[in-house]
Amino acid sequence: MAKTKELSKDTRNKIVDLHQVGKTESAIGKQLGLNKSTVGAIIRKWKTYKTTDNLPRSGAPRKISPRGVKMITRTVSKNPRTTRGDLVNDLQRAGTKVTKPTISNTLRRQGLKSCSARRVPLLKPVHVQARLKFAREHLDDPDEDWENVIWSDETKIELFGKNSTRRVWRTKNAELHPKNTIPTVKHGGGNIMLWGCFSAKGPGRLIRVKERMNGAMYREILSENLLPSARALKMKRGWVFQHDNDPKHTARATKEWLRKKHFKVLEWPSQSPDLNPIENLWR
Repeated sequence: MAKTKELSKDTRNKIVDLHQVGKTESAIGKQLGLNKSTVGAIIRKWKTYKTTDNLPRSGAPRKISPRGVKMITRTVSKNPRTTRGDLVNDLQRAGTKVTKPTISNTLRRQGLKSCSARRVPLLKPVHVQARLKFAREHLDDPDEDWENVIWSDETKIELFGKNSTRRVWRTKNAELHPKNTIPTVKHGGGNIMLWGCFSAKGPGRLIRVKERMNGAMYREILSENLLPSARALKMKRGWVFQHDNDPKHTARATKEWLRKKHFKVLEWPSQSPDLNPIENLWR
């Protein structure tokens, strides 16, 4: 049977108005081109609930009891890596048989959904303390200070992207459409290494590193590109240079070279690539 079209709110209100002025259900139906039974249903709803709006529908009863919902919510809150299969087994042991989609729907109603876990640097307690110290020291720095920083980093660009999971929205049987696939090649397909820098005023130089970088090569890159980038970006006097704690950057020879060139260097906490805004530029 075809699904009937829902009456507009104006039509439902008009039915009530005509009923209140004394018209019969048959007369209202003829005037508005509706079945008598439809008119009667609207009038009964208005008499019972004093409204013609759609009422909440009860629907099918939940398969998981409130106690079961609390149990699985507590489980994934303690261990977010718990699988749907684990939760199905937990509920089955408690006497409730459900499917994995039911688990997903139930947790979604609790504001929880399955997502790919983000990859982040491994932080030891000493790293956490260093990051916290950095944040506290710079908490009240004005915007002008950050605008006077040149941020730098090296990155490897892979020809076919990183070997990671990607999700796509697609229709059924469209899994092999080029837009829905990630190309793969043997042996990685090649990559290039880059050094780059930028500030709040824009990007500085971008250099391809053709050989394995060591301390001497890094100092040569800075010698040829850092100061020209600062001039092109029209950095203010006393600008600050940022780089991370890679051994090439913290080597004694590199520190001495920076000191002789009178470059002011931003002290940087270890294991903190996610704090460097250049990561957004690489993306």
